[in-house]
Amino acid sequence: MGDNVKTAHIANLNGLLADAFALYIKTKNFHWHVRGPQFRDLHLLFDEQAAEIFALTDLIAERVRKNGATTHTSLGSLNADTRIKPQDRADLAPEAMIGELVADNRTFLAQLRATKDSAGEAGDNATDGIIDDWTDQCEQRIWFLSQTIA
Repeated sequence: MGDNVKTAHIANLNGLLADAFALYIKTKNFHWHVRGPQFRDLHLLFDEQAAEIFALTDLIAERVRKNGATTHTSLGSLNADTRIKPQDRADLAPEAMIGELVADNRTFLAQLRATKDSAGEAGDNATDGIIDDWTDQCEQRIWFLSQTIA
């Protein structure tokens, strides 16, 4: 395996880590600020999804470390590497929150797939295998969110 292949794989893993943290924060933000007739259902759904995403952060970081590299070390480094756009508003309508989370989970899903590809190229069989579970979780999040606005 070449150094460029491994470097690209580590970059994908660290990008996935940054996206997971950003998606966790946004999902938790929406959990705290959702309002309206679906409050209870969305409040609980957002909390469940945030917990699931947060649990991934340690697993992703450990995959980086097991590949002999370092992870992000600060909010600044995470922010610089994420593809998830921040949302600082606390007054979004629930439908707008759901729409953002669907789009952001799709972005995360694309990064999962890119990381699976790089894991295969780098010979990182453990990451290649575990990403299937992470992909399934992400697809389920998208499905659940999409069904609330169907």
